[in-house]
Amino acid sequence: MIVRVFVAGGAGVLGRRLVPQLVARGHEVTATTTSAAKLGLLKQLGADAVVMDGLDAVSVDEAVAGARPDAIVHQMTAISMAHAGKPDLKHMDRWFATTNRLRTEGTDHLLAAAGKAGVSHVVAQSYAGWNGIREGGWVKTEEDPLDPMTGTTASPGMEAIRYVDDAVVKAGGAALRYGAFYGPGATDDQVELLRKRQFPLVGSGTGHSSWVHVDDAASATVLAVEQHVKGVFNIVDDEPAPAAEWLPYLAACAGAKPPMRVPKWLARLLAGDVAVTMMTEGRGFSNAKAKRELGWTLRYPSWRQGFRDGLL
Repeated sequence: MIVRVFVAGGAGVLGRRLVPQLVARGHEVTATTTSAAKLGLLKQLGADAVVMDGLDAVSVDEAVAGARPDAIVHQMTAISMAHAGKPDLKHMDRWFATTNRLRTEGTDHLLAAAGKAGVSHVVAQSYAGWNGIREGGWVKTEEDPLDPMTGTTASPGMEAIRYVDDAVVKAGGAALRYGAFYGPGATDDQVELLRKRQFPLVGSGTGHSSWVHVDDAASATVLAVEQHVKGVFNIVDDEPAPAAEWLPYLAACAGAKPPMRVPKWLARLLAGDVAVTMMTEGRGFSNAKAKRELGWTLRYPSWRQGFRDGLL
């Protein structure tokens, strides 16, 4: 069935891969951007394009009402260097400040607009990269809690992720916990740091992460929209892996020298507690539920193939 889909944040890294997939499936798409300069890009992707400020309730109401959608997809973040500057795990609260507002205030605005416009289904971006609860095994399901990272600079971000999950699911929608993105436009900053040998391996590198190619994340999102699913889904690849495996491999695929290894105490001084936790204690995630309930098939089942063939 063809539906009208409103993609909030359509010009972002994932939005740029999602919009063409929705259009290719025959859906009518309205996509938003905060910059008038990107309206042309969205139109080239096949969407009706509109400027919207996700932190302004009036702006959101007007954009949603004008689009008259059947479904809303919330992909609003402000993590890119253009919005948030260089990645800064040591001061993650500052780096993610606007994104955290988009995941709280922005979510509220979209849900309120959906209610006014009679939109029955919302799908929202959440996160499942390395932030599973740090107890038990290395791989977590949707039934396991996320790590609140209490007392660290990541704590506000974890609270914002929990907020979007709870709010959207309570409203009858779906929260898609994407793994760490890679693919066109998604890993440029990390690749640059690796080439400069400024992305070291910390300690033992036993902390696990889950990855997902942006095209696979987009295809899962299309299925979530089409199937009107509800609840939380981990949208990650088949192979959660420790940093000691994926980081040197990513460097090799990027044409960089092997990353340096630094002890935890030095990494804590240079990059803060979050970086140390991620690389030494992080937990990855299982995609079994998404594959089973969505019928999701990945183009890149493993980051090993994806880093080699789909990085750029």
